[in-house]
Amino acid sequence: MKKTSIASVLSSQGVLIALAALILFGWLRYDHFLGLFNITSVLRYNSMFALVSLGMCFVIMTGGIDLSVGATAALGSVVSALLSPYGTMAGTLGGVGAGLCIGLINGFVIVRLRILPFIATLAAMLAANGAALLLAGDQSVSVSYDSGFTDLGQGDFYNIPIPALIAAILYVVGSIVLNFTSSGRTVLAIGGNEDASRMMGLPVNRIKFLVYVVSGGLSGLAGVILASQFGAGQPIEGVGWELFAIASVVVGGTLLTGGLGSVGATLAGVMLLGLIFNVLNFENGMGFISLSAYWQSVIRGVFLLIVVILQSQLTGRAERVEAR
Repeated sequence: MKKTSIASVLSSQGVLIALAALILFGWLRYDHFLGLFNITSVLRYNSMFALVSLGMCFVIMTGGIDLSVGATAALGSVVSALLSPYGTMAGTLGGVGAGLCIGLINGFVIVRLRILPFIATLAAMLAANGAALLLAGDQSVSVSYDSGFTDLGQGDFYNIPIPALIAAILYVVGSIVLNFTSSGRTVLAIGGNEDASRMMGLPVNRIKFLVYVVSGGLSGLAGVILASQFGAGQPIEGVGWELFAIASVVVGGTLLTGGLGSVGATLAGVMLLGLIFNVLNFENGMGFISLSAYWQSVIRGVFLLIVVILQSQLTGRAERVEAR
């Protein structure tokens, strides 16, 4: 096989190959790695990251960035916990509504005021983080166990964790929107060349605004699941979630410059990162290594850097081949 063909395969299918290899490694090395308890635990916990990564995927495909997803999820968890005594619906709508508010602010500042997404979402991250701490009184907020709110995060539907089922449905919807609607094609067109998209008469401002609103709403939903799964609104839990989301999107092959991406590959990126930490936990249990939770941030940063470097090399090689 030619080098260019290998590079093309790695660029498009690398995350699936790596995910399959990691699953095979875990199955051969650890007892109960593919047991029902471990599978459901991984799916339940990583559903929150899957939701914020889905929103981030659409944002990055437009050539933008959303640094506020983690803080927005934390805010959503606090709001939903405060409203949980009024029932599951109230808690869910409150958390998602809080996320939508942050998304609306991001979209307005970026589209109407023409502030760079990095600066706008950084400011939103600080504001959302402060709002979460203020509402929570600088402490965790316990949820109501009598209203059924915790069933959303802790319940199962035919042995499938409800959070994972919610994430799966939204990924199917996201894939349909991206691949079979004019809005999805516009998202990719904006990331490819925003000026050309405007000249073609595409609704650039409307789509850019919507992707930030959707990202905020999905982050708020992730916060709802966080609160219902762990029994408390966590005002500081979302720290570093934006890095996980960006890493998952980039690992899935979406270009940081926009114009190219895949919803399905993003989900594979989420599962790959989630299983990496799951494998590390198994290794900790076997006593071969002993890594604290703080090492996860180190590993995420190094992993993201390596993937971005590889993506840059593969993209550059493909462009050189096309130039010939």
